[in-house]
Amino acid sequence: MVTLLSPAKKLDERNKIHFEENSQPVFRNEASQLIKELQKLTPAEISSLMNISDDLANKNFERYALWNTKNEERKKQAIFLYNGQAYLGLNAKSLNKEDLAFAQDHLRILSGLYGILRPLDLIQPHRLEMGTKLENPGGKDLYQFWKEKVTLNLNETIDNHNQKVLINLASNEYFKVIDKKQFNFNIITPAFKEKKGGKYQTVAVYAKTARGKMTRYIMKHKINDPEMLKGFDEDNYLFNPNLSTDKEWVFTR
Repeated sequence: MVTLLSPAKKLDERNKIHFEENSQPVFRNEASQLIKELQKLTPAEISSLMNISDDLANKNFERYALWNTKNEERKKQAIFLYNGQAYLGLNAKSLNKEDLAFAQDHLRILSGLYGILRPLDLIQPHRLEMGTKLENPGGKDLYQFWKEKVTLNLNETIDNHNQKVLINLASNEYFKVIDKKQFNFNIITPAFKEKKGGKYQTVAVYAKTARGKMTRYIMKHKINDPEMLKGFDEDNYLFNPNLSTDKEWVFTR
C-alpha cells in the first residue's frame, strides 16, 4: 500500500536536515532539464506563467539561477521542506525514526519539478506547480513531461508491496499526472466533508489538513491494509459508509 500526497507552495527553508537519513530524487536529471527551461525566463515571464506576484517571481528567478544539483547547503528533505496546510497536519518533525523509515517505503509526494519524491529525498527550494503550462522537451506542459515517468514509477513501487493499492491523498491538479489507462492497481481516494446546513460539503482548508493528518495516521500506525483506514477518527472525522463508494471513501464530521 502506497500513499500519495501533493507538495506545497509554502516552504520551510530554515533548518536544513531534521533526520540523519536521506536519499536522492529518482528524476533529478529530469528536474535539471526543467530548470534549464525555467532559467530562460525573465522574472516578468515567470510571474505571467505562474500567475504569481513580482516578489515571488523574483525570488524564484533567483532560485533557478542558483540551481546546482551539487549545492548541498540549499537542499532539504522533501517531507521537511514542504510547509503547506497538509504538511501542518502531517507534522513531520514529530515523526520518529521508525515512522520515517515506514514513510520512505510507503509515502510518495508528487512534484511539478521532480515528478515524484520519497519523503527523505534531498531537494532544493523551488516553485513549479504541476498545472503550469511550461513548454519543455516532453511537450506543451508538465503533464506531458511527467505522465509516463510518474505512472511507471508508481506501478513499479506498488508492485513491490503486498497490498497493491494506492491511497490517493493528492489534489486533483497533481493526481491528473497519473495515466489511469496505464496504472495497474486499485486506487482509493479518501474525501473529507463538513456538515453545513444539513448537507456535507468539502471545505478546502479543512480537507488539506485532514489529508496530512490521515497521512500521519498511516505512518504512525504502520498501516498496510486499506481497511484499517476506516478507523481514522482524528479531528472528529468518522468514516461514512452511506456516502462512500469502492473508489471514494468519505469521512464526515
